[in-house]
Amino acid sequence: MQDTTRQDIENLIAGQRTFFATHQTKDIAFRLTQLKKFKAVIQQYETQIAEALWLDLHKSFEEAYLTEISMVVQELDNHIRHLKQWSKPKRVPTPLHLIPSTSRIYYEPLGVSLIVAPWNYPFQLLLNPLVGAISAGCTALLKPSPYTPHIALLMEKMLGEIFNPNYVAFAQGGREVNQILLEQRYDLIFFTGSPMLGKIVMKAAAEHLTPVVLELGGKSPCIVDENADIKMAARRIAWGKCINAGQTCIAPDYLLIHRKVKDAFLKQIPLEIASLYGADIKTSQYFPRIVNDQAVQRLQKLMQHGTIVYGGEVDAAQKFIEPTLIDAVQPDFPIMQEEIFGPILPIITYDTLSEALAFVQAQEKPLAFYYFGQNDTAKEVLHQTTSGGGCINDTLMHIANHHMPFGGVGNSGMNKYHGKESFVAFSNARAITFAATWIDLPLKYPPFTYFKWVKKIV
Repeated sequence: MQDTTRQDIENLIAGQRTFFATHQTKDIAFRLTQLKKFKAVIQQYETQIAEALWLDLHKSFEEAYLTEISMVVQELDNHIRHLKQWSKPKRVPTPLHLIPSTSRIYYEPLGVSLIVAPWNYPFQLLLNPLVGAISAGCTALLKPSPYTPHIALLMEKMLGEIFNPNYVAFAQGGREVNQILLEQRYDLIFFTGSPMLGKIVMKAAAEHLTPVVLELGGKSPCIVDENADIKMAARRIAWGKCINAGQTCIAPDYLLIHRKVKDAFLKQIPLEIASLYGADIKTSQYFPRIVNDQAVQRLQKLMQHGTIVYGGEVDAAQKFIEPTLIDAVQPDFPIMQEEIFGPILPIITYDTLSEALAFVQAQEKPLAFYYFGQNDTAKEVLHQTTSGGGCINDTLMHIANHHMPFGGVGNSGMNKYHGKESFVAFSNARAITFAATWIDLPLKYPPFTYFKWVKKIV
C-alpha cells in the first residue's frame, strides 16, 4: 500500500472545498442519489468485501455480513427512508415577546469532513459515518487503517467507481499520513480509536476549532449478579467476548461476578464457547484471528498475571489466541489498566452489588455497560452508573438498533451517531428568526419607555 503524499492530501481537501462551495451537496435529491449508489455498490461487492475481511481478520462470511456489511446497508436504508423528513426546516415556538416573528431550525451541512477508522471493524466503522456525511450534505476524506490493507484498498476501489474524489476521497498510509491529515483544517473530524489517540485528534482539532466526534472505547464492565440466569449469561457473554476474537470496542472487557454464582458460571461458559465454536476452536471457520503479531504479543503479556481457569493457548504463527478466562485478578494488574481488545476475560469476584458498583464508579466512564440480573435491580444499577450505552441481560446488541444513538461519554468519547444522530452529527442546526416588517413595536428600543411592561413578558 502506497502512502498518500502531503501534496495529494492538500489537493484533495482543496478540491473538496471547491466542490462543496458549488452547493450541489445541499440538494436533497443529490444526497439521496448518492446514498442509493452507495448501497448498490456494497451489494455489488458483497462477496469481495467478505473475502477481504477474511484475509485481514479471518472473519467468516456470516460474521462479516452481520457485524459489518449489514450494519452499513441498514444505516443506508434508514437514511434513504427518512432523509427528507430529517432535513426539513423545523418550525419551533416563538415566545410572546418576539411575536409576530416566526422561528425555524435549518439543518445545513458542516462542509469538508475527515473520517478516521480503526482496524477492528474496518468496513463498518469507516463507512457508517460516511452515510451520515453524505446524508447531511458534506464531503468526506476517508482514512482507513493500514493494518487491514485488503479491505482498505477494496473500499477505495469500490467508492472510486461511484464517487468523484472532490466529493469522497481516500488517504492511505500509516502514522505519518495521520499526522499530515491532522495538520489540515476540516469542518468536522470523526474519529474512532483509543482514548490515547482521541486526545491527539482533539488537540489537533483545537488548533482550528474543528468540532469532533470521538468514539473511543475503553474498559466496558460486565456484572453478573446472584439472581442472573447463569446459562443465558454465560452464552451471551461468551458470544460478546468472542465475536471478532474480542477485538470489539464494546466487548465486555472485564467480568464482575457474585461469589454465589461464580462456580456455576465458570462451569457453564466453557460449554457455551464450545457450542459456538466447537471442541477445537482453532479449526473453527467462525473464530477470527488477532490483527497482527504486535497485538498477539501485547495480549500474551496481559495473560501473565492472575490464574488462567480456561483457555490460554496462543499460536503466534496463526495469530490465534484461544478464548481465555483469568481468575484472581487484581485491579492493579496490567490487564486492568488498558482496553484488552482480545478474547481474554479477567474475572473479579464480589460479595455485594454495592461493592461491584463502587468498583465500576471508580473507573473511567466506559463506552458500554452490561448487567445480568433482575430488571428491577437493573434500574437501580443504571441509576448508579454511567456509560455511552449498554444492555441488560445481553451484550453488544444496543449497537444494532439504528433508532438509538451510539457513542461514548467522558473518556470513552463524545457526541453520537447512527440513524438520525449521524445526520445531526455532520450538520449545523442553524436557528433563524423571521421578523415581521409590517409592524415595528418600540418595546426593544431606547429610551425603553415601556420597560415596566416589557419586564413582565420577558
